[in-house]
Amino acid sequence: MHTQPLYAIKAELFKALAHPARLQVLEVLAADPGLTAPVARLLEATGAEPSALSQHLAVLKRAGVVDSTRTGNVVDYRLTEPLVAELLVVARAFLLTRLAETATPAQLDAARHLPALPGATAGAVLDAAEALFEDASR
Repeated sequence: MHTQPLYAIKAELFKALAHPARLQVLEVLAADPGLTAPVARLLEATGAEPSALSQHLAVLKRAGVVDSTRTGNVVDYRLTEPLVAELLVVARAFLLTRLAETATPAQLDAARHLPALPGATAGAVLDAAEALFEDASR
């Protein structure tokens, strides 16, 4: 069985995710119960210039991670799959576990202020990682 094309597709997905602003956009979307947010909220959350945000959203859209709808002048983006929120939870748990081992006080503080990801169901993974975090900061 030749699985190389599947790994290439997966690599393309990870390339689309490989920018801090894009990850931030996805976390904002994942934090919303409807997995959606208007562009104005994404601009506010990321602090990105509108043209830069537009480019990041286009990358995520091409990768099939988000889609959009327009109602009048408002464009809303949403995660195409709740599984994307799950992926973000696992990535955050990994990050927190790694930070628990090597974090500076500033990194620990920044991690404590990441937005909650209630749209994902793998909260137990995140809770476990945060418990590690608390132990490391003592």
